[in-house]
Formats: sequence, C-alpha cells, structure tokens
Amino acid sequence: MIRFGATMNAMISLPRSLRGLMLCALITSAPATVCASDVEATSDWKLAEEIVAGIQMPAIPARSFSVADFGAKPDDVRPAVLSAIDSAVKAGGGRVVIPRGEWLSRGPVVLQSRIELHLEEGAVLRFSAKPEHYLPVVKSRWEGTELYTYSPLIYANNVEDVAITGKGTIDGNADSKFKLWHPQQNADMQRLRRMGADAVPVEQRIFGEGTFLRPPLVQFFHAKRVLLQDFTALNSPFWVNHLVYTDHATVRGIRVDSHFPNNDGVDIESSSNVLLENSWFRTGDDSVVVKSGRDLDGRNIGIPSQRIVVRNNDMGGEDGIALGSEMSGGIRDVFFSDNILRKGISAFRFKANLDRGGLVENVRLRNLTVESFDNLFWFQLNYPGELGGFFPSTYQDIVFENIQVQEVGTFLEVHAPEAAPLKDVLFRDIHVGKVETPLVIENAVNLKFEEVKLGSQRIDGVLSWRK
Repeated sequence: MIRFGATMNAMISLPRSLRGLMLCALITSAPATVCASDVEATSDWKLAEEIVAGIQMPAIPARSFSVADFGAKPDDVRPAVLSAIDSAVKAGGGRVVIPRGEWLSRGPVVLQSRIELHLEEGAVLRFSAKPEHYLPVVKSRWEGTELYTYSPLIYANNVEDVAITGKGTIDGNADSKFKLWHPQQNADMQRLRRMGADAVPVEQRIFGEGTFLRPPLVQFFHAKRVLLQDFTALNSPFWVNHLVYTDHATVRGIRVDSHFPNNDGVDIESSSNVLLENSWFRTGDDSVVVKSGRDLDGRNIGIPSQRIVVRNNDMGGEDGIALGSEMSGGIRDVFFSDNILRKGISAFRFKANLDRGGLVENVRLRNLTVESFDNLFWFQLNYPGELGGFFPSTYQDIVFENIQVQEVGTFLEVHAPEAAPLKDVLFRDIHVGKVETPLVIENAVNLKFEEVKLGSQRIDGVLSWRK
C-alpha cells in the first residue's frame, strides 16, 4: 500500500509538464514517452439521455377510490386500504386515495398491478410498531440474498404499472420494535448468507417468528413500470425504498428523513431503466446505492443493475453515493449528475467483498457539489470473505469529472485485492478546497488525474500501484 502525504505534496507543486510525467514514471516505472501520451477517457452522456427518454411510465386508469368510502378507521386503516385496492383492481385499476389525517396500518399494504397509492397532502400513513403484524412471511431479498421473511411495510410482488404518489407521509413508526433488532440480527444474517452460498432452495430459507431480519419500508419485487413521487418517508425499519428486479422505474421528488441503522434512501438492486431525480435524502446510511445480489445467490440469479440515471438530488447521509457491496450480478451503465452531497463519512463509497464476484463498469459521475466528508472517494473492494474469499470483484471504467469540494479528510483511498485491482478510473477537473491526506492506494492500475486541484496544488498524470 502507498500513502501520499508530504512527498506527494512536494511533487505535485512542480510545473504541469513535469508533474504528469514524474507521477506516471516514478509510480508506474513507464517510459516518459508512454506517460506523455494523452489517453482520454470519454463518458457517453448521450446514453444517459437515451435511457431517460426511453423509461416507460405506469399506465393507470384515471379513476379514484377513497379509503374513506371503504370504512377507513384512523386506528387501523389497513382493511379499508386493501378493500379499496381490490375494488380498483376489479374495475381495471385506479388511484387509491388516503385523505388528510393520521392513519395507522396494523400490517403491510400490498399493492397490485395498475394501482396508484396516493397520499394527499397532510396524510400520514403510519405503520404498526409490532413485528408480528408483518407475518406471514413473503418472498423478498435481504442484503442481496433471496428468502421468505417479514413483509415490507408497503410491498408489491410481480406487478406492472404501479405507483406511490402524493405529498403525504409514509411513517415506519419511531417506536417500531424492529429498530431494536439491529443488535440481534447477526446470527440470522450469517445463517442466510450460508444458505445462499450453499444454494439451499429459497423455499427452505424461512426467517419468520423468532428471527431478527428487519424489512424495508417500501419494496418492489419483480415489477415493471413503477413511479415513486412526492411523498415523504420516515422511520424505516431497514432500507427505505428498495427496487429489486424492477424494470422502468421513476423516482421523483421524494423526501427521505430516516436514521435507523442501515437506512439507505433508495436501493436500486438488479434493476434496469431507472431515473432518480429531484429528491432529498437525510439518512442513517447511503443516500443512493446500486446493488445486484450477494455471492453465489446473486451470481446464479445473474440480473445486473444497468441503465440508471441519478440526477439533481440533495444527498445527506452517512455516505452519499454508493455501489455494492452486494453486486454479484454486475453493475453497468450508471450515470450520476448534478447532485449535491452534504456531510458524512464518504461522499463516494464503492464496496465489494472477496466472496462476491461480479463486474462493475461504465460508471459516470459529473457536475457534483460536495461539502464536507471524511473521505471523498473510497474504494473498499477487499472486505474479508466469510466463505473462502475466492471471488474478488472487478471495478473498472469509471469517470469522475467536474466536482467541486469544500473539504475532505482523504481525497482518494483504494483498497483492492491483488488479483483484482481497481483499474481504469479517470479523475478530471476536480477541485478540493481543503484536504488532509491526498492518496492512500492499495492495488490500483491506470488511475488518471487531469486538472485535479487539492488546495493550491495540482495533480496531473497516471498512477499504478500493485503489490
């Protein structure tokens, strides 16, 4: 591993014509003539435009069914919601409306095809704090492994043309007993991981009463044409909005203010053709993260996350933008642009475990504003494997450009396995006002720096460092 401090600072203060050559030649031992060649990494933002233009919206009939017409009671609105959904389905689909007021649901809301769940402004749909209300178990994916477990609070399985809209609030309940499960989950988590690695049939992976795996607030599981728009999400037991095996999804104008453990704002997992825009996140974990399954289970299912655009969002959480660590099915063609990242541990956190496998490539990030983080770019690709560590993951072909940063502790930290180094990453036009540690590198190949400014100093060149 190489750590650049004062020595690096002295070198990057040289004139530009010498800096790039010295950085490349001294670190990679390449001839100066090779280092002098300017190899441009190009980002295909035209593809991002094509992805957005091609995303299909749900087709839901313009008819409304208010839960007030189905005997809605504030202390348990769930029977009325499910009755309204059933009536709308029989009519060919429509909008199920939850009016202004506070409504408690003593169990999950299960959406069906051609249904829009609409929360009027001032409506609060708060879910019961009792875990037993989310049984019987349903099929789900928990941290990248399929299983049967407690139902997500809002759940949609094998659906088409579904939406959750409106300026109301979905509240997982600040007093939820699920919150207390985080310290108790490890034994079940390890048992599930082993089941996935041993290819135990999914029907035998039952995690119901007596187990401690928390469900997400909202989950779409095998869905087509989904819209999430305008609502506020609070107090999720686990991941907040989980899109898994979803094709053609738009997430727009939502607010997530949720700080339980593992409260990712949006998890895009094994999903394609996704647009996430104009949303606001204050979370207990990643604001937005892209995933695609865990270990053997994820590799066998083999559904990548691809064709994803994330733009114009305000992100504040433990981490801002993340990929992995469950990415065994692969991730490609992902675009982040014009987002603001506030404060936290890592602004950009890309993760992998030595059991994962999987390929991450063609990831583009540009026009970003960053305030203050402990780490700006953090690639932790060598988390220890728990199942032998025989399947390192590969991250390659990534471009970061036009990023303005106030201050960070570490500019770039890379830890990758020797067998699968981080490779082909371009950092271009990045300006950091204040940084304590420029670089910490363990196994990386062909990292390119163009017009990278750390305070009053500048980096241009190519870096490779391997054991």
